[in-house]
Amino acid sequence: MERILEQLTGAGYERVAQVTTRGQFAVRGGIVDLYSWQAPLPTRLEFFGDQIESLREFDIDSQTSVRDLRFADILLGAADDQGATVRDYIGRDHLKIAIEPEECFNADIQISAGWTEWGPEDFSGAFQDCEIGEFAIGDLMLAEAKRAQFAARLREWRANKAKIIIYFQTEGEIERFREIMDEKETLDSVDLVEGTLARGFCFPAANLVVLSAAELFGRLAAHGRRRLRRIERHRAQIDFSELTEGDFVVHLEHGIGRFWGLQRVGKDEVLSIEFADEAKLYVPLEQAYLVSRYVGVGKKSPPLSSLGDAKWTRAKKNAAASIFDYAGKMLALQAERQTHPGHAFAPDSKWQTEFEHSFPFRETPDQLRAIIDMKIDMERSQPMDRLICGDVGFGKTEVAIRAAFKAVMDGKQVAVLAPTTVLAQQHFEVFRQRMLDYPVRIEMLSRFRSQSEQKKVLRLLREGGVDIVIGTHRLISGDLVFKDLGLVVIDEEQRFGVLHKEKFKELFKLVDVLTLSATPIPRTLYLSLVGVKDMSTIETPPLNRLPVETVVSGYDERLIRDAINRELERQGQIFFLHNRVQTIDRARDRIVDLCPEARIEVGHGQMDSDELEAVMARFVSGKVDVLVCTTIIESGLDIPNANTIIIDRADRFGLADLYQLRGRVGRAEHKAYAYLLLPREMMAIGAARKRINAIKQYSSLGAGFRIAMRDLEIRGAGSILGTAQSGHIMAVGFDLYCQLLKQAVAQLKGEKLRVRLDVDLRLDFVATNEAEFVHLGPQARIAAFVPSSFIGDASLRIRAYRDIAEITTNEQLERLMRDWRDRFGSFPSAVDNLFLLTEIKLAAARSGVSRVEVRERKLMLTRRGDFILVAGKFPRLVAAEIEQHLGEVLELIKKL
Repeated sequence: MERILEQLTGAGYERVAQVTTRGQFAVRGGIVDLYSWQAPLPTRLEFFGDQIESLREFDIDSQTSVRDLRFADILLGAADDQGATVRDYIGRDHLKIAIEPEECFNADIQISAGWTEWGPEDFSGAFQDCEIGEFAIGDLMLAEAKRAQFAARLREWRANKAKIIIYFQTEGEIERFREIMDEKETLDSVDLVEGTLARGFCFPAANLVVLSAAELFGRLAAHGRRRLRRIERHRAQIDFSELTEGDFVVHLEHGIGRFWGLQRVGKDEVLSIEFADEAKLYVPLEQAYLVSRYVGVGKKSPPLSSLGDAKWTRAKKNAAASIFDYAGKMLALQAERQTHPGHAFAPDSKWQTEFEHSFPFRETPDQLRAIIDMKIDMERSQPMDRLICGDVGFGKTEVAIRAAFKAVMDGKQVAVLAPTTVLAQQHFEVFRQRMLDYPVRIEMLSRFRSQSEQKKVLRLLREGGVDIVIGTHRLISGDLVFKDLGLVVIDEEQRFGVLHKEKFKELFKLVDVLTLSATPIPRTLYLSLVGVKDMSTIETPPLNRLPVETVVSGYDERLIRDAINRELERQGQIFFLHNRVQTIDRARDRIVDLCPEARIEVGHGQMDSDELEAVMARFVSGKVDVLVCTTIIESGLDIPNANTIIIDRADRFGLADLYQLRGRVGRAEHKAYAYLLLPREMMAIGAARKRINAIKQYSSLGAGFRIAMRDLEIRGAGSILGTAQSGHIMAVGFDLYCQLLKQAVAQLKGEKLRVRLDVDLRLDFVATNEAEFVHLGPQARIAAFVPSSFIGDASLRIRAYRDIAEITTNEQLERLMRDWRDRFGSFPSAVDNLFLLTEIKLAAARSGVSRVEVRERKLMLTRRGDFILVAGKFPRLVAAEIEQHLGEVLELIKKL
């Protein structure tokens, strides 16, 4: 085992407490976790002495094993002393074919340094150019006017005895194609195949024609559809025990303080927390569950609480009362909607099934779940009111499109509301493209339309001549009348004003409402709102999404020029982020000098709103190559063609902000790049450099960044809950807010909710920490704690105590024991006893016992304020061995 650890360190693997990304390993007793550079999932090795007893893969989020392995390849990845060029690997007698050879050298600026000895021209000189043949196929889009033309091409190919193969992404596309072509042409000699092909080609030399559904249906589907991961990824619940020195924390009983790390007091390990007036509180590790990381909804630091002050108790009471009212109003609103008669939409029609089969991508599990939820709601007789949360590009719009199509198939009209004209225009184009082959009339109402066009749309809406109308708040003005409105889709509701929201409630009380939000919602809040608000979350990124390549550099104009030119060469667009309005025009001028051929515009928050919207519209439509902007970058917009972001003075942004900004690119199937530029003098030092290194390290989707992403989500939670509730999140912290909300919902619904076991244990023969056990010795006490020899990392031990404190059922206890055995190996007796103490608490809670005390072998049990006596006496522990006493206590409680 030691030899393996030495090899891993020598090969550049980093030793950490918990493995979260490739190139890391962790050691816990006889267990070694490691994430090999090439592996899809990390590997867990369990040793018995120097022998590997078990080998298994585990999931990063839950840290638990998912399947056993017979063997595993570990790529050490150590650098070879002797370098080699590509030429060394190619023999003189081999045939070499390079398709678009310049792409080999333009793919990534980071490989250019490796061509110092052998330049591109030297490399390409070894190859002979040759023409393979014409691979063009022309425009085959199956719009109505072009179907006859395509049928003629098909006859021509068949007359020449060509082999014809057509690739379709789904079985539904094949059926749709058969239906379209039946009237025009027989398809007997054409191979219709289910598979993935981005574009078709003709190969005359082989008399072969290969076509793709992308060309036939007029859309180029994203290629490289990746298989679903073997494990359905679930985001881990917010782990507020991830504490670092200087973090604000919430102590359940004392309020908001500042965490200053773990310290030794005597032989005991404690959490050191500072409160107002520099007062210190030392919290034993076994009480770590009382402490959680403070996260508010803004960036403002909270005031520290005073120890012994009644202010904290008042803040908790006020928050609890307000949360109770808030939950009550939400439940009342839900109940009121249930009493209103709505339209029950019919089950899916044949056209609906075909329409959904023509979707060019594979739906993610979250997306499918949201679609099913939406359809169940629509087919009920009560009006739907569902919120769908998910990042931009995660597939919320497709859910809305299917809902709209379902409504139109049932003869109803649909209104789609967007907060900005640019977003409305984007929805208009996407909806039109998706429904191109169906008799659905879609119109738009916004400032992009003339007065006469708007009047015509208003008339058609009244007469029922428009099926779907898309627009801004213009859709809620008084002159707009629908013939038969059945569904309203509201995108980014939190960005509409209060008056608009009140109008929504008034106008759309009896119709189905589907609300979309690009603000990801924290899992804890989601679970707290279950049963109060109908919500679906889409957390799985699309299958074709690639991680963003992150380059960290000192400010370098040559790098900026190369990055912009490289993106322009592949017809892409670029964000250049300069976050100071005062100097943004100077930044624009520098970019103009570097890339005079690029179309460059400026966008920032101090511009006139109409002017900014016009700039964003030009950028979305591809009329601008480089947008020099502040952090105003539109969060709801999907700009798949923008795949490079250059962030000037990246040191001025926090980790969470950098992560969010980097997420603005990488939404198409193309590789995306984020360039983080620092002042030259900061390249080697400082906290900013650490932040930048962290974001560079975690370039894979969703890896690491748990705290950063959650901070972002929690800031967004304020926009979902509203301003008043944001104040309470600020006052008591997000973790406690969610607990109080969950309790309020359960209370209003008349359900029992046990947050933690409320049983007081006082056993004079048990040592619940290492210091006490060492001081009194094994003759006087038995150990019941998590020893540092079992879980070495302090933050993992804090998490372990929190996990145990949150157990409320025997099933949870058994699951936790399984997880710990898997992650940490065989239990020492101290951990066995700790689980036995939890079992005693569970048994006591079931029997209504609130306190279990043992004093000099006398067992004193308290229920509803009274002692429980057996034959008028306290029961006594009779076993000779002290190790057997816990088992005795458990059996005596069970007999109750």
